[in-house]
Amino acid sequence: MTADTLPMTAKWSDPKRYLWLLSPFIPLLGVLVLILYAFTGWNFLVWGGPFLVYVVVPVLDWLGGADQSNPPESAAAQLEADRYYRFVVYAYLPSQLIVTIWAAWLVAQGFYEHRPLWQLVGLIISVGTINGLAFIGGHELCHKRDSQGRWMSKLMLAPTAYGHFYTEHVRGHHKNVATPEDPASARMGESFWRFLPRTMIGSLISAWKIERNRLNRQGKSVWSWENDNLQAWFLTVIFFGALTLWLGWIVLPFLLLQAFYAISLLEVINYIEHYGLLRQKTPDGRYEHCTPAHSWNSNYIITNLVLYQLQRHSDHHAHPTRSYQALRHFDDSPQLPSGYASMLIPAYIPWMWFRQMDPLVMTHYKGDLTRANLQPSKREKLLRKAAAFREQRAIQEEGAQPPPPQEAIAAPPAAAAASTNAMACYRCPDCGYVYDESQGCPNEGFPPGTRWSQIPDSWSCPGCSVRDKVDFIRIS
Repeated sequence: MTADTLPMTAKWSDPKRYLWLLSPFIPLLGVLVLILYAFTGWNFLVWGGPFLVYVVVPVLDWLGGADQSNPPESAAAQLEADRYYRFVVYAYLPSQLIVTIWAAWLVAQGFYEHRPLWQLVGLIISVGTINGLAFIGGHELCHKRDSQGRWMSKLMLAPTAYGHFYTEHVRGHHKNVATPEDPASARMGESFWRFLPRTMIGSLISAWKIERNRLNRQGKSVWSWENDNLQAWFLTVIFFGALTLWLGWIVLPFLLLQAFYAISLLEVINYIEHYGLLRQKTPDGRYEHCTPAHSWNSNYIITNLVLYQLQRHSDHHAHPTRSYQALRHFDDSPQLPSGYASMLIPAYIPWMWFRQMDPLVMTHYKGDLTRANLQPSKREKLLRKAAAFREQRAIQEEGAQPPPPQEAIAAPPAAAAASTNAMACYRCPDCGYVYDESQGCPNEGFPPGTRWSQIPDSWSCPGCSVRDKVDFIRIS
């Protein structure tokens, strides 16, 4: 009997159950390194963070190889209900805070005065690495519906001063992913160094607009305490402010620099995840639904364990409420040549990145780059390269013709109109969220009794932020 045919009464045993602890072990390893540094004075230890990310994990990926196995679908509910997996994410936070506070204390004790610059830089990058990887846990938790998980997400983001990621990722990125409207989706021909300021500025603007619109629908000011951005930023102000009051102003530049490096680590992963991929528009002008074809994936096992299986990004975007332990590999998702960790250094070097990834984008779209997300300033050059690619491919395939233009994707039928009398219910086909007209959705500014017809078509599901109103199905 295969795993996929397990009876509903059988329990499935996760072979990676205790290997998931590798992720919270990373900040704990940072604490152990600081202890070893305190007792030995070995200066090279302050560079432990980048050595781990850029050397150790890629080597372990190479040794461990890829793993395409999926948990059986019959075990999905069991995996989602097991709180052990939530504990594994929570376990990251204590050591993360200890490393950040201890490093700030070292700086306050004159670390920058008594050590050469290269050691201070190493300390900044190492602490930034720990907090940068914390984005992955914060990312996992910001998708949860319970308030405990969402507040834990904001706490994990506090040392990075990038708490608006909580809002923008769920309600902005997931809605606009793999489109030119998404600041976190990299365009083919766009270097990471052009992408970084665009995504940092664009994500901030988008997060503020999202909360302003949500609160305005409730008749509240964007400066309300219910603004998720303000809540997250307040945690950063408290954390940085407390350390500055305790240790002195000298720690503030250190905290800001490590936060910037942490942000850059998040954004270089964003750069990798959707580079050049584009959702096509349907005849009604909307973008097609996100599918496994709109994210770059990798099944290298060590990076997946360290990053809470973030590399199975296609399943995450297609089913954003699915927890990391239940994410699946899809054969039709575009695959990276190696794990995320191994792709970081090429991403920093434009010519190396373009040489490695541009042919993969061309192959994915069969040479038709009119279907790709292109950097506007590079569009004509890339289209000429695509034409040459198609000619070469045709020769290799012994005269095969370039693929015909893709047919337009039919738009999904609109939800049935609500009855003029009885209160109706509508369900999201993705996450199962139900909009009940009798209850409304006060958190989104729709009081009880708000009819389905009164809700704007641009409104997105508050459960998954992926499906729009027109995708909902009437169930009563």
